[in-house]
Amino acid sequence: MSGTLLAVVVVVAVLALLILIAFATGFRVINEYERGVVLRLGRLIDVKGPGPRLIIPFGFDRMVKVDLRVMVHEVPAQDVITSDNVTVRVTAVVFFRVVDARDSYVKVRDYMSTISKTAQTTLRSILGQSTLDELLSQREQVNAKLQAVIDEQTEPWGVKVTAVEVKDVDLPQSMQRAMALQAEAEREKRAKIIRAQGEFQASQTLADAAKVIGTQPATLQLRYLQTLSEIGADQNTVVVFPVPLDMFEPFLQLKRQETAKNGHKVVAGDAPAVGTRPSAGDGTGGPVS
Repeated sequence: MSGTLLAVVVVVAVLALLILIAFATGFRVINEYERGVVLRLGRLIDVKGPGPRLIIPFGFDRMVKVDLRVMVHEVPAQDVITSDNVTVRVTAVVFFRVVDARDSYVKVRDYMSTISKTAQTTLRSILGQSTLDELLSQREQVNAKLQAVIDEQTEPWGVKVTAVEVKDVDLPQSMQRAMALQAEAEREKRAKIIRAQGEFQASQTLADAAKVIGTQPATLQLRYLQTLSEIGADQNTVVVFPVPLDMFEPFLQLKRQETAKNGHKVVAGDAPAVGTRPSAGDGTGGPVS
Protein backbone atom coordinates (compact mmCIF):
# COMPACT_ATOMS: atom_id res chain seq x y z
CA MET A 1 0.00 0.00 0.00
CA SER A 2 2.80 2.33 0.87
CA GLY A 3 4.59 1.48 -2.40
CA THR A 4 1.50 2.36 -4.43
CA LEU A 5 1.17 5.68 -2.60
CA LEU A 6 4.80 6.44 -3.24
CA ALA A 7 4.38 5.70 -6.94
CA VAL A 8 1.38 8.02 -7.10
CA VAL A 9 3.32 10.81 -5.41
CA VAL A 10 6.18 10.36 -7.84
CA VAL A 11 3.84 10.47 -10.83
CA VAL A 12 2.12 13.58 -9.53
CA ALA A 13 5.47 15.24 -8.91
CA VAL A 14 6.66 14.37 -12.41
CA LEU A 15 3.44 15.68 -13.92
CA ALA A 16 3.69 18.90 -11.92
CA LEU A 17 7.28 19.34 -13.04
CA LEU A 18 6.31 18.77 -16.66
CA ILE A 19 3.46 21.24 -16.37
CA LEU A 20 5.79 23.80 -14.81
CA ILE A 21 8.35 23.31 -17.56
CA ALA A 22 5.65 23.49 -20.22
CA PHE A 23 4.30 26.69 -18.73
CA ALA A 24 7.78 28.20 -18.48
CA THR A 25 8.64 27.37 -22.07
CA GLY A 26 5.20 28.03 -23.57
CA PHE A 27 4.17 31.25 -21.84
CA ARG A 28 5.40 34.53 -23.32
CA VAL A 29 4.68 38.20 -22.62
CA ILE A 30 5.03 40.59 -25.55
CA ASN A 31 5.43 44.30 -24.85
CA GLU A 32 3.44 46.98 -26.64
CA TYR A 33 6.42 48.03 -28.77
CA GLU A 34 7.23 44.44 -29.82
CA ARG A 35 5.86 41.77 -32.11
CA GLY A 36 6.43 38.04 -31.71
CA VAL A 37 7.35 35.99 -34.77
CA VAL A 38 6.35 32.35 -34.13
CA LEU A 39 8.09 29.47 -35.90
CA ARG A 40 6.71 25.92 -35.58
CA LEU A 41 9.27 23.28 -36.43
CA GLY A 42 11.06 25.85 -38.60
CA ARG A 43 7.93 27.07 -40.39
CA LEU A 44 6.61 30.61 -39.96
CA ILE A 45 3.01 30.39 -38.77
CA ASP A 46 2.05 33.68 -37.15
CA VAL A 47 3.05 37.08 -35.78
CA LYS A 48 1.78 37.68 -32.26
CA GLY A 49 0.71 41.06 -30.96
CA PRO A 50 1.34 42.54 -27.48
CA GLY A 51 0.11 40.82 -24.32
CA PRO A 52 0.42 37.32 -22.76
CA ARG A 53 0.80 34.56 -25.34
CA LEU A 54 0.99 30.74 -25.23
CA ILE A 55 2.98 28.62 -27.66
CA ILE A 56 3.55 24.87 -27.89
CA PRO A 57 6.40 24.10 -25.46
CA PHE A 58 9.31 21.68 -25.60
CA GLY A 59 10.78 23.23 -28.75
CA PHE A 60 7.83 22.72 -31.08
CA ASP A 61 7.25 26.46 -31.29
CA ARG A 62 9.88 29.17 -31.12
CA MET A 63 9.08 32.85 -30.70
CA VAL A 64 11.39 35.72 -31.66
CA LYS A 65 10.57 39.24 -30.44
CA VAL A 66 11.12 42.09 -32.89
CA ASP A 67 11.38 45.69 -31.64
CA LEU A 68 9.22 48.19 -33.55
CA ARG A 69 10.61 51.37 -31.98
CA VAL A 70 12.64 53.92 -33.92
CA MET A 71 16.32 53.06 -33.72
CA VAL A 72 19.34 55.23 -34.40
CA HIS A 73 22.48 54.00 -36.09
CA GLU A 74 25.60 56.14 -36.40
CA VAL A 75 27.40 55.42 -39.65
CA PRO A 76 31.17 55.20 -39.19
CA ALA A 77 33.26 58.01 -40.67
CA GLN A 78 33.71 57.64 -44.42
CA ASP A 79 36.35 59.22 -46.66
CA VAL A 80 34.50 60.70 -49.64
CA ILE A 81 35.84 62.38 -52.80
CA THR A 82 33.32 64.94 -54.04
CA SER A 83 32.64 65.63 -57.69
CA ASP A 84 35.00 68.65 -57.59
CA ASN A 85 37.86 66.39 -56.33
CA VAL A 86 37.87 67.44 -52.67
CA THR A 87 38.53 64.73 -50.08
CA VAL A 88 36.31 65.04 -47.00
CA ARG A 89 35.57 62.81 -44.02
CA VAL A 90 31.84 62.46 -43.40
CA THR A 91 29.81 60.91 -40.58
CA ALA A 92 26.05 60.39 -40.73
CA VAL A 93 23.15 59.15 -38.58
CA VAL A 94 20.34 56.88 -39.83
CA PHE A 95 16.90 56.76 -38.16
CA PHE A 96 14.79 53.68 -38.98
CA ARG A 97 12.12 51.36 -37.58
CA VAL A 98 10.66 47.95 -38.37
CA VAL A 99 7.21 48.11 -39.99
CA ASP A 100 6.89 44.40 -40.87
CA ALA A 101 8.25 42.02 -38.25
CA ARG A 102 7.72 39.01 -40.53
CA ASP A 103 9.93 40.31 -43.36
CA SER A 104 12.56 41.78 -41.03
CA TYR A 105 13.18 38.32 -39.55
CA VAL A 106 12.66 36.07 -42.56
CA LYS A 107 14.07 38.08 -45.49
CA VAL A 108 17.27 39.38 -43.90
CA ARG A 109 19.60 37.73 -41.42
CA ASP A 110 20.63 40.83 -39.42
CA TYR A 111 18.88 43.99 -40.55
CA MET A 112 20.93 46.20 -38.18
CA SER A 113 24.24 45.18 -39.74
CA THR A 114 22.78 45.23 -43.25
CA ILE A 115 21.46 48.78 -42.84
CA SER A 116 24.87 49.89 -41.57
CA LYS A 117 26.65 48.51 -44.63
CA THR A 118 24.01 49.90 -46.97
CA ALA A 119 24.28 53.35 -45.41
CA GLN A 120 28.06 53.37 -45.76
CA THR A 121 28.05 52.49 -49.47
CA THR A 122 25.16 54.84 -50.23
CA LEU A 123 26.86 57.68 -48.35
CA ARG A 124 30.02 57.36 -50.45
CA SER A 125 28.03 57.03 -53.67
CA ILE A 126 25.66 59.98 -53.21
CA LEU A 127 28.17 62.39 -51.72
CA GLY A 128 30.63 61.51 -54.48
CA GLN A 129 28.11 62.94 -56.97
CA SER A 130 27.83 66.27 -55.09
CA THR A 131 30.20 69.21 -54.97
CA LEU A 132 31.66 70.57 -51.76
CA ASP A 133 29.46 73.68 -51.91
CA GLU A 134 26.34 71.53 -52.27
CA LEU A 135 27.43 69.35 -49.35
CA LEU A 136 27.92 72.40 -47.12
CA SER A 137 25.08 74.68 -48.24
CA GLN A 138 22.40 72.23 -49.47
CA ARG A 139 22.49 69.77 -46.58
CA GLU A 140 18.73 69.18 -46.58
CA GLN A 141 18.66 68.11 -50.24
CA VAL A 142 21.60 65.76 -49.69
CA ASN A 143 19.91 64.22 -46.63
CA ALA A 144 16.66 63.71 -48.53
CA LYS A 145 18.48 61.98 -51.38
CA LEU A 146 20.31 59.67 -48.97
CA GLN A 147 17.08 58.81 -47.16
CA ALA A 148 15.27 57.98 -50.41
CA VAL A 149 18.04 55.70 -51.70
CA ILE A 150 18.55 53.80 -48.43
CA ASP A 151 14.80 53.43 -47.84
CA GLU A 152 14.33 51.97 -51.32
CA GLN A 153 16.87 49.25 -50.53
CA THR A 154 15.52 48.41 -47.06
CA GLU A 155 11.82 48.39 -47.99
CA PRO A 156 11.76 44.65 -49.00
CA TRP A 157 13.12 43.81 -45.52
CA GLY A 158 10.17 45.44 -43.74
CA VAL A 159 12.34 48.32 -42.48
CA LYS A 160 11.40 51.99 -42.98
CA VAL A 161 14.19 54.58 -42.99
CA THR A 162 12.60 57.73 -41.56
CA ALA A 163 15.56 60.11 -41.85
CA VAL A 164 19.25 60.35 -42.68
CA GLU A 165 21.32 63.25 -41.34
CA VAL A 166 24.88 64.12 -42.32
CA LYS A 167 26.35 64.66 -38.88
CA ASP A 168 29.79 66.13 -39.54
CA VAL A 169 32.01 67.07 -42.47
CA ASP A 170 35.75 67.29 -41.80
CA LEU A 171 37.71 69.33 -44.35
CA PRO A 172 41.47 69.26 -44.95
CA GLN A 173 43.50 72.07 -43.34
CA SER A 174 44.43 73.54 -46.72
CA MET A 175 40.79 73.69 -47.75
CA GLN A 176 39.84 75.31 -44.46
CA ARG A 177 42.45 78.04 -44.97
CA ALA A 178 41.28 78.63 -48.55
CA MET A 179 37.65 78.91 -47.43
CA ALA A 180 38.65 81.29 -44.63
CA LEU A 181 40.43 83.55 -47.15
CA GLN A 182 37.43 83.43 -49.44
CA ALA A 183 35.07 84.36 -46.62
CA GLU A 184 37.35 87.20 -45.53
CA ALA A 185 37.50 88.58 -49.08
CA GLU A 186 33.73 88.36 -49.35
CA ARG A 187 33.30 90.31 -46.11
CA GLU A 188 35.76 92.98 -47.26
CA LYS A 189 33.87 93.34 -50.53
CA ARG A 190 30.59 93.79 -48.70
CA ALA A 191 32.16 96.32 -46.33
CA LYS A 192 33.50 98.40 -49.23
CA ILE A 193 30.15 98.31 -51.00
CA ILE A 194 28.30 99.38 -47.85
CA ARG A 195 30.84 102.17 -47.23
CA ALA A 196 30.50 103.44 -50.81
CA GLN A 197 26.70 103.34 -50.57
CA GLY A 198 26.87 105.30 -47.31
CA GLU A 199 29.11 107.96 -48.87
CA PHE A 200 26.81 108.22 -51.87
CA GLN A 201 23.74 108.69 -49.68
CA ALA A 202 25.59 111.20 -47.49
CA SER A 203 26.62 113.22 -50.56
CA GLN A 204 23.03 113.26 -51.80
CA THR A 205 21.83 114.45 -48.41
CA LEU A 206 24.49 117.19 -48.30
CA ALA A 207 23.50 118.29 -51.79
CA ASP A 208 19.85 118.55 -50.73
CA ALA A 209 20.88 120.48 -47.61
CA ALA A 210 22.96 122.88 -49.72
CA LYS A 211 19.94 123.56 -51.93
CA VAL A 212 17.83 124.41 -48.89
CA ILE A 213 20.54 126.65 -47.42
CA GLY A 214 20.95 128.38 -50.79
CA THR A 215 17.28 129.32 -50.89
CA GLN A 216 17.24 130.43 -47.22
CA PRO A 217 20.56 132.05 -46.17
CA ALA A 218 19.34 132.46 -42.61
CA THR A 219 19.55 128.71 -42.13
CA LEU A 220 23.33 128.90 -42.44
CA GLN A 221 23.48 131.39 -39.57
CA LEU A 222 21.29 129.12 -37.46
CA ARG A 223 23.59 126.21 -38.24
CA TYR A 224 26.61 128.25 -37.10
CA LEU A 225 24.87 129.07 -33.82
CA GLN A 226 23.97 125.43 -33.29
CA THR A 227 27.58 124.37 -33.90
CA LEU A 228 28.79 126.94 -31.35
CA SER A 229 26.29 125.61 -28.83
CA GLU A 230 27.48 122.03 -29.37
CA ILE A 231 31.13 123.04 -28.98
CA GLY A 232 30.43 124.98 -25.80
CA ALA A 233 28.63 122.03 -24.22
CA ASP A 234 31.93 120.07 -24.11
CA GLN A 235 33.55 122.67 -21.78
CA ASN A 236 36.47 123.25 -24.13
CA THR A 237 38.91 126.11 -23.43
CA VAL A 238 39.40 126.86 -27.12
CA VAL A 239 36.45 127.58 -29.39
CA VAL A 240 36.92 127.81 -33.15
CA PHE A 241 33.95 129.50 -34.74
CA PRO A 242 33.75 130.21 -38.50
CA VAL A 243 32.59 133.70 -39.45
CA PRO A 244 30.78 134.11 -42.79
CA LEU A 245 32.28 136.57 -45.23
CA ASP A 246 28.88 138.20 -45.70
CA MET A 247 29.39 139.94 -42.37
CA PHE A 248 32.33 141.90 -43.88
CA GLU A 249 30.39 143.08 -46.94
CA PRO A 250 29.38 146.46 -45.39
CA PHE A 251 33.01 147.26 -44.56
CA LEU A 252 34.05 146.36 -48.09
CA GLN A 253 31.39 148.70 -49.53
CA LEU A 254 32.68 151.56 -47.36
CA LYS A 255 36.19 150.89 -48.63
CA ARG A 256 34.99 151.03 -52.22
CA GLN A 257 33.19 154.33 -51.65
CA GLU A 258 36.28 155.86 -50.02
CA THR A 259 38.56 154.80 -52.83
CA ALA A 260 36.05 156.06 -55.40
CA LYS A 261 36.19 159.53 -53.84
CA ASN A 262 39.97 159.52 -54.15
CA GLY A 263 39.71 158.75 -57.86
CA HIS A 264 40.78 155.12 -57.64
CA LYS A 265 38.70 152.16 -58.74
CA VAL A 266 39.26 149.25 -56.46
CA VAL A 267 37.63 145.95 -57.07
CA ALA A 268 36.51 144.08 -53.95
CA GLY A 269 38.96 141.44 -52.98
CA ASP A 270 41.85 142.81 -55.15
CA ALA A 271 45.28 143.28 -53.60
CA PRO A 272 48.61 144.46 -55.00
CA ALA A 273 50.63 141.64 -56.46
CA VAL A 274 53.70 140.59 -54.59
CA GLY A 275 56.83 142.03 -56.14
CA THR A 276 55.11 145.01 -57.88
CA ARG A 277 55.08 148.75 -57.18
CA PRO A 278 53.08 151.67 -58.54
CA SER A 279 54.34 153.13 -61.78
CA ALA A 280 54.98 156.86 -62.01
CA GLY A 281 53.06 157.47 -65.20
CA ASP A 282 49.69 155.75 -65.08
CA GLY A 283 49.29 154.62 -61.49
CA THR A 284 49.43 150.95 -62.38
CA GLY A 285 51.78 148.44 -60.85
CA GLY A 286 54.90 147.42 -62.63
CA PRO A 287 57.51 144.75 -61.98
CA VAL A 288 60.14 145.45 -59.43
CA SER A 289 63.60 145.63 -60.95
